[in-house]
Amino acid sequence: MPAVDPLLTATRLLYFEAAPIADLVAGRGWQAFGEHDRIGAAYDFVRNEIAFGYNRADDIPASEVLSDGYGQCNTKGTLLMALLRCLGIRCRLHGFTIHKALQRGVVPEWVYPLAPAEILHSWVEVETENGWINLEGFILDPPFLKSLQRAFIEMESLCGYGASTDCLSGPPVEWTGDDTYIQKTGIARDLATYAIPDEFYRGHRQDFGALRDWLYRHVIRHWMNRRVRAIRRGKVPQIPGLARPNHLHEETHRAA
Repeated sequence: MPAVDPLLTATRLLYFEAAPIADLVAGRGWQAFGEHDRIGAAYDFVRNEIAFGYNRADDIPASEVLSDGYGQCNTKGTLLMALLRCLGIRCRLHGFTIHKALQRGVVPEWVYPLAPAEILHSWVEVETENGWINLEGFILDPPFLKSLQRAFIEMESLCGYGASTDCLSGPPVEWTGDDTYIQKTGIARDLATYAIPDEFYRGHRQDFGALRDWLYRHVIRHWMNRRVRAIRRGKVPQIPGLARPNHLHEETHRAA
């Protein structure tokens, strides 16, 4: 019996044999593509068709992320890994923490001081014929990212609203066969790579505490998702100490 490849294995989180995942892959006909295009199809689906947003927890199965229709770095990464493995593409998770400033503007301002200083983060590493590639640029859906670009048209370095980049006007988020990033400059600590993401989440849980965890799941994340939807519509709130978004400048000008 051939050895099981841990980088192609289905796990509780990456259960790609679940009907929603398998049906999606079969229905899109991705299996017929070459390797580069199979990776691109899965990546583009997660970036473009799964909206940026906050699920109930980091360690939810890929099928639940697909059902939600939205996710953040960790949950969208789980879905991407499940799709890649369903397509026979070897992949792994690389865990990190990010500075909480990256979430400012999405987290309601009065809640922000209660957030832990570092937040659990990950990106997906995929094996190609040219070696391992880092995939992080799938986190923000294009309408959300474009809203930030319009709001801060004269800025290149931004840390907030779910982004952390030094090239806001043209971040490397398109699949071309190279690394993609949208939160890389916000990384605080490297937590190593994992063939099985389930093991990463068993060993690294967001340190909210019982009360804050309950509040996040049942109250705060819903506020955050409303903010995300408002930002996607162009209503970008101001972060203390950061330049005013362009639409706020325009509103002040009209009021005067």
